[in-house]
Amino acid sequence: MTGWRGPALVGLWAATVAAAGGAGIGVFRRGAVKPVTHTVVIDASSYQPARLVVHRGDTVVWVNKDLIPHTATATSKAFDSKALAAGASWRLTVTVSGTTDYRCLFHPTMAGRIEAD
Repeated sequence: MTGWRGPALVGLWAATVAAAGGAGIGVFRRGAVKPVTHTVVIDASSYQPARLVVHRGDTVVWVNKDLIPHTATATSKAFDSKALAAGASWRLTVTVSGTTDYRCLFHPTMAGRIEAD
């Protein structure tokens, strides 16, 4: 292809960046981010870790290693694992940004938080 040199190529790149909202290289990195699976262990009537920072598209898995049933229930009612018996697990794919606090319906002093961007 003749004529696609120097300034013309730079102009094409600049137009592409402008069309993408001026995000530059970040436009290309965003597609490279792969979802991650995070594990929250329920043991001794607590969530470990109690605070999780995730990205939209990530999955959170709660695993009950305690001897008694527990839940992971959002205070906003956005999600509810229902009763997780000893040895059971439940997973949630994060689809929205924001902070979500959750508790065990059976043991209200058990508290956790998911912060999603």
